[in-house]
Parts: sequence; structure tokens; C-alpha cells
Amino acid sequence: MIAYFTRRIALVIPTLFGIIALNFFIVQLAPGGPLETITEKLHQPGAAPAGTYRGAQGLDPEMIAQLDIQFGFNKPPLVRFALMLRGYLTFNLGTSFFQNEPVTTLIWQRLPVSLSLGLWSTLIVYLVSIPLGIAKAVRDGSRLDVASGVILAAGAAIPGFLLAILLIVMFGQGGTFPLFPLRGLVSPGGGMLDYAWHLVLPTIAMTAGGFASLTMLTKNSFLEEIHKAYVTTARAKGASELRVLLRHVLPNAMLLIVAGFPAALTAILFTSALLVEIVFSLNGLGLLGYNAVLTRDYPVIFGTLYIYTLTGLVLRILGDLLVTVIDPRIDFE
Repeated sequence: MIAYFTRRIALVIPTLFGIIALNFFIVQLAPGGPLETITEKLHQPGAAPAGTYRGAQGLDPEMIAQLDIQFGFNKPPLVRFALMLRGYLTFNLGTSFFQNEPVTTLIWQRLPVSLSLGLWSTLIVYLVSIPLGIAKAVRDGSRLDVASGVILAAGAAIPGFLLAILLIVMFGQGGTFPLFPLRGLVSPGGGMLDYAWHLVLPTIAMTAGGFASLTMLTKNSFLEEIHKAYVTTARAKGASELRVLLRHVLPNAMLLIVAGFPAALTAILFTSALLVEIVFSLNGLGLLGYNAVLTRDYPVIFGTLYIYTLTGLVLRILGDLLVTVIDPRIDFE
């Protein structure tokens, strides 16, 4: 077991390297860059300092040279890639081209927003889906099973960003029923209740599509266990249905469900949160990375990619470790 997890941890390094290298060289081939972003901004009236922008001739060559040095573009791509990797070894993710702050500072400033959305959304999905999945398994084929299945399918079919827009139109400030705020996670001077009130619409948008898969996984896991011989034996010995479910079925059926928590958190945190943060103007990691892509802010792009990838790999290893904790009979060797 120790050898298996040692190999998994060792594989994190080449996996990180491969993902970052692939994205780095794809970005080098993509059109546009920070200089083009600056040029576009200087097109705006009064934006360019005197003598730096010359209409159709573009930027002054001396300014372009200074920007190349400032952004590091005077070095070959391989040299820039090597310097970036050396910094990543010590979590020195560089400095943002346009915000003039270290990338680590920007990430730490926005991490609480993304964590709030991810943790609360994952917790709500589990608290709702597991009891519902158990109820569907116990009453398989009943009206409850069919009706909840239709509702879950409808929720899974609606894209999160589309539901977010619908919620804003219906329940956001200025909408049909202006009940909830539209921006941020807390109002000036607000407390816990204000924080929870701000979370309502983003959390609904992030969780609506996540109930179906976990509920069906729970139902199928329980159905598989309910029809096994040990359950029949427990019932034959006079155990109540509740005791059979809680004492015998639950520990075995929950193995995959609980072990999948890290993967579920990763999916919600790094997939659903991106579009929701953009729609609700939440200053989290998703919005940070999105704005960085629009402005070609390479240090922020690769810094957030590095954190996303590293977090995802570590959470997957923790998921495998959690499997062995829940059921010691499982041996990855």
C-alpha cells in the first residue's frame, strides 16, 4: 500500500510538468498576447502617453523593447519555460502583467470565494442526494422514485450558467422578484446571515446539475447491496428494516459515495464555479483565470492552472486513500 501511494505521489511531478508544458507551448502558438492587449488599450482616446503610440504605426519601437524586457519576451520560449518551472518549485508563480501583484497574492485573495462556493455546494449535494438515493432504493419503482427521477433529470439537463442567468432574471435585484443580491458574497458591514443570503443563488446554480449523478449512484449502490445474501440473512434473524439499512447495508453501499467526495469537490470547484463566478461577478479563482485569458496575463493563467492541477491530483490521491480507510480489505497492490 505504501509503495502504491509513493508511486502515485511521484507521478504528480511528471503529470504537472506535462500539463503545464503542453499548455505553455499551445499559448505560444495562439494569436495575440500582452503587447496586443496594451496596443488595443492605447487605441482609446487619451490612453497613450505622449510619444508612445503613433496611430497606424503602432507603439514606439523603444517602448516595445522595454515591454519585451518587462514581460520577459526578450528570452527564448524554452528559457522562459525553465524559469517559470524553477519558480513553481518554491510556489513563486510570478507577477501579474497588468495587476502588478504577485500571482500567489491574487490567488490567496480570491481563494475564499471559490472555497465557499465549492465546499457549500458539495456539502449540500451530499446532504440531499444520499438520503434521496436511499429513499429511491428502498422504494424502487414507486411514485417517489419516478417523480424524483424526472426532477433530477430536468435539473441535470439545464446548464449551470443558463440556470444562473434565469435565477438572476427571476430573483436577483432588479428582476421579477428582487429577493437576492447579485454581486459579491457579503455586503459592507454584513454578518453571517448576509453571507448566507448572498450564497443562495450561486449555490443553487452550481448544485442543480450535481444531484442526479450522486443520487443515482447512491440508489444503485444500495440496490446492489440490498439484494445480497447477508441482507437476507440479517432479515431472517429478525433485524428491523431500519437496522438492516443502517447496520449492514450502509457501510458497504457508502464506500464509493464517500470515497468520491474529493473528486466531486474538484469537479464543482474547478468546473461549475467558473461560469457561476462570471455570471454573478464573484471575485474568485474562476473569474481571475477568465480575465487573465482575456488579457493574455500569462503568469496568472499558468499560476492558476498550476494550482488547479496540483489540487486536483492531490484530491484524487486522497480519494484513493479514503477508500482504503473506509474498507481496509481493499489493497491497491
